Formats: sequence, structure tokens, C-alpha cells
Amino acid sequence: MEQNFKTTLTTVFSANGRTLTEIQGDLFSRLTDEMLRVNRQMNLTAVTDLAEIAVKHYADCASMADLPPQGAAVCDIGAGAGFPTLPLAILRPDLQITAVDSTEKRMNYVFQTAQLLELNRIRTLTARAEELGKDGTYRESFDFVTARAVAPLNILCELCLPLVKVAGCFCALKAAGGREELEQATRAAELLGATVKEIREFSLVDPYGEIPTDALKRVLIVFEKTAPTPDQYPRRYAKIQSKPL
Repeated sequence: MEQNFKTTLTTVFSANGRTLTEIQGDLFSRLTDEMLRVNRQMNLTAVTDLAEIAVKHYADCASMADLPPQGAAVCDIGAGAGFPTLPLAILRPDLQITAVDSTEKRMNYVFQTAQLLELNRIRTLTARAEELGKDGTYRESFDFVTARAVAPLNILCELCLPLVKVAGCFCALKAAGGREELEQATRAAELLGATVKEIREFSLVDPYGEIPTDALKRVLIVFEKTAPTPDQYPRRYAKIQSKPL
């Protein structure tokens, strides 16, 4: 599978305006082998077609790889099966990435896979984001926080922005509805000490024409932290969910 998948991956990345080194191609191939192996025992992803993995997981995560500053301390909230943590670590080995998820089995998988691939600047935390945001060790300690397919944006802002340093950024990876979510989240971001810095709207490219066009639309929304988050945030998750800011 390795050589065929590397060809597929190179084709997909090229179609999406990106290039891969030989080392990166090898790492993505090994990551895919391990993910699909573990997926037979544990539900990591519903996407198992190799070309779909290359587009929907890897090219998708790569779309934000240029955003963290050089050498940044990054936190991936709701990291799940390691997206964007693992692709980001492959593409940006300068980053120190902390993957956070409340499911211990998934964090064990991410940690073990990072060790297997010698991605030694990844650490994992089995924790809830709203609890980390109240913990002085982690509150406002990251240069860059990201989240992909975790929760509506107004809820994500309260989970993620308390972890961002002043002058740092939070990037939400969203599908086609990202713009509409932003309309509901602007007030939340302002209350939490952030403003919108950048919005990227684009469509991923499937060079094989198998994935419906609507499923390829993406919106990256980047917030800049301009002031400390008030002490009362984040609230308990039940409150965040029932009464979003």
C-alpha cells in the first residue's frame, strides 16, 4: 500500500497547492497504516478510503499548517483521533503540540502513534478544555490553539480562548457553515478578549472527483487574543452549552 498511497497523497497535496517532502510522505503513509490498523478495534474515523483520507483528513489539516508562528506552543482541543495534531506535527516539526481530549483511549492512541512516528514534540492530555482553562498551568499559556469539528463556534470560543496568550491566536477549522457560526460567535469572542483576525474560505480539491463538492467547502476562522479573558470564563460545560455567550 505504501508506494501507491504516497502517489495518491502527492497528487492530492499538489491539487491543493502544496508539496510534500519524501520524509513527510513516508510519515503520512505510516500514520495511515497505523490509523487503519487501530480503527479495526477502536472507532477513530469513518473515512477509510485512501483518497478520502488524503483529502478529508490530511489536506484539510494542512490548510492551517502555515498559521502557527515558528516554534509556537500549540494546543489542539478535541483532538480525537489526532486531527490536526498528527498531520500538523508532520508538516511543522518546529511546533510543540499539546493534544487534548476527554477520551483516554484516543489520547493513548495519539501518544503511541506519535512515538511510533518519532514525532517527539507532541504531548497528550486527557482532560476537558473548560477545566484546563481554569488551571493556572495552562490558562493563557499557548501561542496558538486550534479545534476541528468539535462544537459550534460560540461554544468553541469559550473552550479555547481562555487557553490563548494575549497576542496569540485561536483557529477554528469549519465546514461550509462557518460564516453563519461566526455571526453567532462574534459577541462571545469579544467578551473573551478576542477579535477576528482572518477568515479563509475555500474548497478542498479532490483530484479524483469522488467526493461531493459541498463536502469540500471549508472556512478557517482565526481570532487574535487582544486582552486577557475575564476570570469567570470558561464556565462549567453544562452552562456553556445551555447558555452560550
